[in-house]
Amino acid sequence: MARTEEHLAFLGDLCGDFALQCSDVAGYVNQVNQRIAADNQRLQRLQESVRDLTSLQNEANGAAAEIRFVAERATTLITDSHKAVLNALGDIGRLIDDVVRMGEQLEGFVGAIERVGSISGDLDGIARHTGMLAINASIEAARAGDAASGFAAVAAEVKRLAANARAATASVTQSVAHLEDGARAVIDEVRAGAEQGRTARSRTGEITGALESIAALVTQFDQRTAAIEQCGADITRHVETLGDGLDGFADTAIENAAGLAQVRERLDGLETASNRMLDRVAHSGVQTRDTRFVAVARDQAASIHTTIEAALRSGRLSQSSLFDTEYRRLPDTDPVQYMTGFVPFADGVIRPMLDRFTAEDAAIVGCCLIDRNGHLPTHISARSQAPRPNDRQWNLEHARNRQIFMDRQTREAMDRDGDYFLFTYRQDFGDGRYRALRSVFVPLLFGGRKWGLYEVGYLI
Repeated sequence: MARTEEHLAFLGDLCGDFALQCSDVAGYVNQVNQRIAADNQRLQRLQESVRDLTSLQNEANGAAAEIRFVAERATTLITDSHKAVLNALGDIGRLIDDVVRMGEQLEGFVGAIERVGSISGDLDGIARHTGMLAINASIEAARAGDAASGFAAVAAEVKRLAANARAATASVTQSVAHLEDGARAVIDEVRAGAEQGRTARSRTGEITGALESIAALVTQFDQRTAAIEQCGADITRHVETLGDGLDGFADTAIENAAGLAQVRERLDGLETASNRMLDRVAHSGVQTRDTRFVAVARDQAASIHTTIEAALRSGRLSQSSLFDTEYRRLPDTDPVQYMTGFVPFADGVIRPMLDRFTAEDAAIVGCCLIDRNGHLPTHISARSQAPRPNDRQWNLEHARNRQIFMDRQTREAMDRDGDYFLFTYRQDFGDGRYRALRSVFVPLLFGGRKWGLYEVGYLI
């Protein structure tokens, strides 16, 4: 009989160790699965970024194609405009040459006018001499008397003609003077226009050079645009390759996550089976390493029960406060903490008892109360510190009171009927952090109603 109990104890210890290892491995698998899930989320964001990049790159390629089309049109227009401007500048140059030649011709015309004026002066002199000769002839004819009457008539006629010649010469001279003045004014205007034309002609070379520079720049722009368009096409091809690779990687990651989820389900199944074996051995009466912790947990739960029952009888605690499940969210807490009517009594009366029970054995890591929804109204003082703002990781470990936790083992102990339950499980510290330990769960009932559990967690 003793030999059988020894084997059963050894089997119980093995079941406990196996359950603890399953829990530890399941926690590790869960960590890996969480990392894969997080990586998958980042991968999905990366895929979205690649899709956005592809869309933007397609738009950029379209814009580059439009720019190149515009550059080609601009090159064509500038080429045509260049030809038209060159033709227009040629016409302007020829017109300027005509103006310059006109100025030269007008200057010759003024010279001719000046020569005409000179001839008019000579004619005036001849007319004056002729008039003088006619006067002298008239005098001589008067002296000769009737014998020179015919000569006198001729002299008178010559005198008249000389007077007419002088009058005509004076008129011609005046007209030539006016003509010369007008011609000189026109020449001055033509000279100024010709000078401006020469300046404009020198500027046409600058315009031609500027047009040629613009045409060269547009040609370079067209070439650069073509290079940009080619680069865009290359980028699009690489982005598509990257997208295909990410899609394949995402599919593989999803498959791996699904495979790990199956592994975890199997580990959870093994953990559950080993936990039930561990609990069954503990209930068989065989002495194992867990026996003393089961006894301690039951004794401590009885003390807690007695204390609460006494408070209910005395009116210090009401049934409504004890079973209050209207969880009131405490502001600025992360993870969220909740208040209930039972929390003040639990903090003031139960927490000192939890601290004392935890200190009784170095293997015990903590004692706590858990209501039927997973709410911890209080905890040991080390786990009931004031939460720190914006420090979720610290709060998950050191401000666990008033939070809500519910894992598979706690849920099973809450739902099943029994005097106690011995399980291994992972104490969740959030963000993938955990600690595998063993816990004894003792149901707490008040007035025939199941309130929740008393838990003692310990390490072996």
